[in-house]
Amino acid sequence: MFERRSLFRLPLRWTMPLLLALVSLGITGCNYAILLGYLIGGPPSIEPDFDVMTNKSMSDKDVSVCVVAFAPTELKWDFPKIDHELSRYVAFRLVEHNIKVVNPDQVKAWLDANPDWDKAEEIGKALDCTYVVYIDMNDFHLYEENSTTLYRGRSECYVSVFEMDPEGFGEKIYSKEVTSRYPIRAPRSTSEMSLETFKREYLSRLSKEIGWLFFERYSGDNIPDAI
Repeated sequence: MFERRSLFRLPLRWTMPLLLALVSLGITGCNYAILLGYLIGGPPSIEPDFDVMTNKSMSDKDVSVCVVAFAPTELKWDFPKIDHELSRYVAFRLVEHNIKVVNPDQVKAWLDANPDWDKAEEIGKALDCTYVVYIDMNDFHLYEENSTTLYRGRSECYVSVFEMDPEGFGEKIYSKEVTSRYPIRAPRSTSEMSLETFKREYLSRLSKEIGWLFFERYSGDNIPDAI
């Protein structure tokens, strides 16, 4: 699985002096053990929920993944391309973590050529992938509730995974509801950036939250996005 250097890791030459300093400050017991673990190995990793629930992994050799999102008509009134935009962002996140993904342009081309498609398995069969990640978007907003001067991304979606067999039949093997809110602590003033810029920032964040279902992350990964 993709290995990332932790921001919390320190060069070995710094570790012992820092530990001695901590001891002199009276840090003992459980707190000392936890901090020691962070200094030596970085924060603990979190196994992807998909892997935990299915005993499978999207990063396995010879696995390929199609990502497709569906948005109801009422969402597309305000965001006409939100389904394709989200699927592209999620596909990028998976590729970023060494998961082989069918080119989003191929997926979009098939969807455009088959507007009456009904099941995610149809896409998996047509594009010959191992898994189809299907994102059903129920809600998507960029403004704080009851405000036109504050940004806060809010969305609800239902993520399902269909596993394809050699004959082109698919079976749903995983599902998870994702409720997203960003920024977490406080909304952001519209004077800070344009709506389009914030939209890109929020799609990046949302794709990360969905991606965490499928690739390893670390316990501190959520901290930079909390504000």
